[in-house]
Amino acid sequence: MNPSRADRLQTAAWAGVALALLALFYALSPILAPFAIAAVFAYICDPAVNWMVARRIPRPAAVLLVILGAGLLLLLLFLILAPMIWREAIALVRRLPDLIELLNARVAPLLQARFDIDFQLDAAFVRTWIAEHWDSAQDLVPVILGQLRQGGLALAGAAASVFLVPVVMFYLLQEWPHILGGLQTVIPRPMLERTMRIINDIDRVLSEFLRGQLSVMLLLAVFYSVGLWIAGLKFALPVGVITGLLVFIPYIGFGGGLLLAIISALLQAEGWPPLIGVAIVFGLGQLIESFALTPYLVGERIGLHPLAVIFALMAFGQLFGFVGILVALPASAAILVGLREVRTAWLTSRVYLGDPPADAPPQ
Repeated sequence: MNPSRADRLQTAAWAGVALALLALFYALSPILAPFAIAAVFAYICDPAVNWMVARRIPRPAAVLLVILGAGLLLLLLFLILAPMIWREAIALVRRLPDLIELLNARVAPLLQARFDIDFQLDAAFVRTWIAEHWDSAQDLVPVILGQLRQGGLALAGAAASVFLVPVVMFYLLQEWPHILGGLQTVIPRPMLERTMRIINDIDRVLSEFLRGQLSVMLLLAVFYSVGLWIAGLKFALPVGVITGLLVFIPYIGFGGGLLLAIISALLQAEGWPPLIGVAIVFGLGQLIESFALTPYLVGERIGLHPLAVIFALMAFGQLFGFVGILVALPASAAILVGLREVRTAWLTSRVYLGDPPADAPPQ
């Protein structure tokens, strides 16, 4: 058989396998969420396990320590933030009529004078509505818990998924070297070197982005929380933590956090100082993120443009739901490396370079 034809058949066969795996992934996406979550966390935590193993800690013990540490950290974060966010959300709802009155007093006259727009909100109606429905809102948690008790099957499924994540994560971290070794054994020998180079490129892109972005998120959460607290914002901790966590989504994290901070500052009804403080903190935060944290911790050579990140999250979320959001960035990293390979092949192809002159010496 012609070697070029054999190569084309081999490429077509691999493309067919990839399409079949994609179709299988789409069909199984409703049950893949705990496995995808565990895979993402295992990938992030693997360097910590390798660090412990290098210091002669048995790998099972290292895996168990890392999982326990990550679980305790997440549990502590939830126990600190959940009650605080709940209490402060109630306080925000109570102050909502004051915000409406502030808008009517300061914004409405400007709109009327400059644009001839009659903008008036009924603060009394909102105040009355909140007073009438406050008791029912306070009873919302018992109602939700009652519904969860009635939906026992759904609750059991959710609990099973939560407990499945650390189990899957343990086995993935424990067997990670064997998984990589098994992958190398099934790759055809002529394709081994190139395939492993592509896999290493994907790992480099993904590790720099995920682990670097995680560091940026944590540092910005601390910065915004402390900065907003110094600026006198009463809801500094939840707004700062939410802003830092949402930074993972470019532009949306900064914009959403700024909006929350502005609303919180307006509800304090303390005039311009909190608003000026919010503007200073978010301005400094954007400068620190853009010129210090992201270039140093994430790196500019990754090639994942912020717009590409947003598109990937939305596209994979639309196609595969929550699981698609989890695998959007790994898939984007793989696609990015693949596109680089295609670009290199194109720039060195005879179609792009053209046929060499007839009198050219043989290469």
